[in-house]
Amino acid sequence: MREEEVHYDIAVIGGGLAGTCAAIAAARLGRRVALVNNRPVLGGNASSEIRVWVCGATAHGVHRWARETGIMGELYTENQYRNPEGNPYYWDQVVLDAVRAEPNIDLYLNTDVREVDASGPDDSREVHSCTGWMMGSERRITFHARQFLDCTGDGLLGHLAGARYRIGREARTEFDEPWAPPEADRALLGSTILFHSRDAGRPVKFVPPSYAKDLSTTPILRNRILRTGDNGCDYWWIEWGGELDTVHDNERIRDELQAVIMGVWDHIKNSGQFPDAANLTLEWVGSLPGKREYRRFLGDYVLTQQDILQQRRFEDRIAFGGWSVDLHPVQGMYADEPGARQRYADGVFHIPLRSLYSANVTNLHFAGRNISATHIAFGATRVMATCATLGEAAGTAAALCVAEGLTPRELATGRMELVHRTLLRQDASVIGLADEDPGNLARTARVTASSCLTRLAAEPTEDAPGAPYPLTRDLALLLPVDPALDTVDLLVHGAPDGRPRELTVELWSTGRPENAVPADRLLTTTVTVPAGGPHWVTARFGHRPDGPQNAILIVRACEDTALVLLPERTDGVLALRRKAEGDAAVDHDIPEEDGQLVLEWQARGLRRQTFAFRAAPGTEAFRPERAVGGYQRPYGGPHMWSSAPEGGTGGPEGDAEWLRLDWSEEQELTEVRLVFDDDVDEYLNNLHRHRTPYEVMPELVRDYRVQGRDAAGEWHTLLTVTDNRRRHRVHALEAEDGGPVRTGALRLVVDATHGARRAHVIAFKAYGA
Repeated sequence: MREEEVHYDIAVIGGGLAGTCAAIAAARLGRRVALVNNRPVLGGNASSEIRVWVCGATAHGVHRWARETGIMGELYTENQYRNPEGNPYYWDQVVLDAVRAEPNIDLYLNTDVREVDASGPDDSREVHSCTGWMMGSERRITFHARQFLDCTGDGLLGHLAGARYRIGREARTEFDEPWAPPEADRALLGSTILFHSRDAGRPVKFVPPSYAKDLSTTPILRNRILRTGDNGCDYWWIEWGGELDTVHDNERIRDELQAVIMGVWDHIKNSGQFPDAANLTLEWVGSLPGKREYRRFLGDYVLTQQDILQQRRFEDRIAFGGWSVDLHPVQGMYADEPGARQRYADGVFHIPLRSLYSANVTNLHFAGRNISATHIAFGATRVMATCATLGEAAGTAAALCVAEGLTPRELATGRMELVHRTLLRQDASVIGLADEDPGNLARTARVTASSCLTRLAAEPTEDAPGAPYPLTRDLALLLPVDPALDTVDLLVHGAPDGRPRELTVELWSTGRPENAVPADRLLTTTVTVPAGGPHWVTARFGHRPDGPQNAILIVRACEDTALVLLPERTDGVLALRRKAEGDAAVDHDIPEEDGQLVLEWQARGLRRQTFAFRAAPGTEAFRPERAVGGYQRPYGGPHMWSSAPEGGTGGPEGDAEWLRLDWSEEQELTEVRLVFDDDVDEYLNNLHRHRTPYEVMPELVRDYRVQGRDAAGEWHTLLTVTDNRRRHRVHALEAEDGGPVRTGALRLVVDATHGARRAHVIAFKAYGA
């Protein structure tokens, strides 16, 4: 056995998506990082060993403009390009490559941390080191670091360090949570093992093993749905262990889950009820239970059910989620009730930094399913894409603690502006934070462009005439209002019986800038629709809000009339429809509760389509200034520059579109950062529960140049990029003499997109020495 001691700035223990993103974030900020994982592959529950879909704030397409950015966003979009079929082994390589690309990370796989050296009183402990055994290599490695991150899921590192935590459910009275039980208990969400099948092309028999569960002796056949076409996470409900200790009873739980999987497959293959199963064979069955819940650490703030559902906006917010409060019966697959109960907020919710560090261990952050949250709130924060964003935030915070010589509490309570500036600079997943970084010199420049989109409209063409969409239900359009919305023309098919119809049209606010559902009615009008058509009819509003915001135009159901649905995406605009009987649920195995606005008003099924309309007056939502100092995400408006649809204006770069920064004095520049539009409304998934036809989002800029202007007014190309696939690009600038670039103007020239007719730029940033 070899004994080793290694020293780092930061030790990240746990290589799931939270730990992976934490390590990458800290490494990109210049810290030396050890990433330690007890399995041979990264990804945790998302890895090829367990194969859980990576779900997050989009919630299977429920929420709008909610896909994660930052490191998780990079993983999503890179997987979409490399792995459009959703191969779990290819996904492993996407995650591994992201870590290998960071020279500041040393990766320790197959290394199980079992010992922690920590000291100090109970309310102020400090971790000095942790020690792990590298299986197969007979190496016992002690990791010394200044900051530690527990991303283990089960929270073993923090437990060994003496960090305070909880297991189980809080009493309803402690946090006044309606969904909490009357008395506290140790009940948990259970664990799951998944399986995949394939069509062998010929009949295949199945002889069940002796331990296969006889499903007729369980409630499963009467309470759960078995289908031959389901695979993987379609069987998420094969869950058990909530009444046990999901760590110490892990082997017992695994045996029970595998017995049920064999019983399920025996029933499908041999019961005679599935004639289409003859050619099916088992391709893969997991060996590791995918755990949902165990320790939840106590930070300076405990996130609650109300925080999630009321979308509380914390001053120290560092990430967002959007998954429902999703809780399962403690009996799991043997429960008589449905496999889950869900409640969605009206939009994404916020998570504070104070929930990501220990209240009593002074150099311990944590991220993933073990953050400081109640059992009820954890039901929403536990999904992996959200865990990944928490990892990026915790890794960023740990790196800043090292750089500034601060404890996590000192950083969160005294230097949040530094955290926010850093997260925005990295294009992390935060909502409602404007770029106020004094280091971003673009904020002091005059911003101009070759052209910009000034008209909100979607009109039929010869190539795309559109199709009638009957007004048998309420339909809606979300529109950016900047600065006003006086009128909206709608293209409507009138009744065939020769009689005109009165159409009720309403204007609603979204209530919160991050939401995209009707919250408060502002105005109501009626328009007359002649028979036949289609006809353009005009709804008049005269709506002039105090500042830019989104509004929702609702067209109430009307017999024998129809709007025109066009097969095109309109920047900043969403088509919505009100839920009607027969619409598919978000998850076919979970009943939906009434009164949830994001479920009542659906964008799913209408994405990248628009009801024909024309809005007046012109819009300023896409002016070039929107690409400097903005929110970097849709937030009460699109917050990006978009060029005019007709292409370039014949300026100095011919037909190319450009965005330009001019300063009154010459600047010394060392770096530019660019954020392009990769359509965060497009729902992506690593193993493709949902498939999109795009390997790269069409709106993303493909080819571009960055140019500087010399004292004589001549433009010089500083860098050229082709075949770009990333939303966030960071480029160092260097003059021929090796020093900073001296210029009074920068220009971003967009030569091509991945298919969109307009150039979209969310942020154009410039930094000095």
